[in-house]
Amino acid sequence: MSDTFTTAPARPRPEAPVHVSRLGYVTFETPDVERLTAYYKDALGFVTTDADDRRAFLTTGGDHHCTVIEKGTEARGRTVVGYEIQESVADAQRRLAAIGIDSERRTDIGPGTPDVLVVTEAATGATLHLYQEQERSGVAQSFDHRPSKLGHVAAYTPDVSAMRSFYESALGFRWADSIGDFFVFMRCNADHHAANFMQSDSYESMHHIAYEARDLSHLQVMLDNLAKHDFPMYWGPGRHVIGHNIFTYHKDPDGNSVELFTQLDVMLDEEKGYYEPRPWHEHFPMNPTTWEADQRLMNAWGPVPEGGPIKR
Repeated sequence: MSDTFTTAPARPRPEAPVHVSRLGYVTFETPDVERLTAYYKDALGFVTTDADDRRAFLTTGGDHHCTVIEKGTEARGRTVVGYEIQESVADAQRRLAAIGIDSERRTDIGPGTPDVLVVTEAATGATLHLYQEQERSGVAQSFDHRPSKLGHVAAYTPDVSAMRSFYESALGFRWADSIGDFFVFMRCNADHHAANFMQSDSYESMHHIAYEARDLSHLQVMLDNLAKHDFPMYWGPGRHVIGHNIFTYHKDPDGNSVELFTQLDVMLDEEKGYYEPRPWHEHFPMNPTTWEADQRLMNAWGPVPEGGPIKR
């Protein structure tokens, strides 16, 4: 694959009014809160930290929640994305206003996040929640089939360039990788990506959500438990070239694509600007790269779903 990419050294962290430190939570709307909550608890091992007849808050560990399920008229993923930020909420609001981005500070969003800045995402109009910290869940760590954390969320957008600019200039994300000019991967910490965006005129909202396994043994336990609860994989296991994570994909009860993954690339030295070397990397150093569109990027091991996994 040596002729299908162009590498570039990582750029310094963008000067931005807000710096996201990690992905915190994602909200789903569903006609059946009970059914989707049962999937997260039984098939994925999440713990409910708060719930009523219209909402459920679930966690994989220390944070009060990483997944929120809300009553809606139809199934929709990624209606809200919550990001933990380095700055105080008050400073973030002031700094965003200075570059012309409106926000609303609220204390009534829900349990676990008593002070939240609500911002509208460029290009999609999705709602973002920016907060300095969540309340602790009090949930004990698990070594069974529960994911270790929420890893990333991918979404469709009518304008990839606008999304990349917004995430860099407003939220301090760094560019991680791209496929051509239509698929961009963005990171906010050492992990290869916390958000990725695909250009589409036909699709909107969420492309997929991803939860991390500690290692291959943990991933196997997770998959065995999914099978026990009749949630078969529709793709995987395989290895993505971009990010190099070992992946599996299945559908939740609402038809949302859920990735369970492990071995995602990490960048531990920002000044060096390359991902930590791994024997399966295509070259060294592995810098952020613009890849030419090629189905092989989707799975270094070979098979991809009929018609390909990318729908535009």
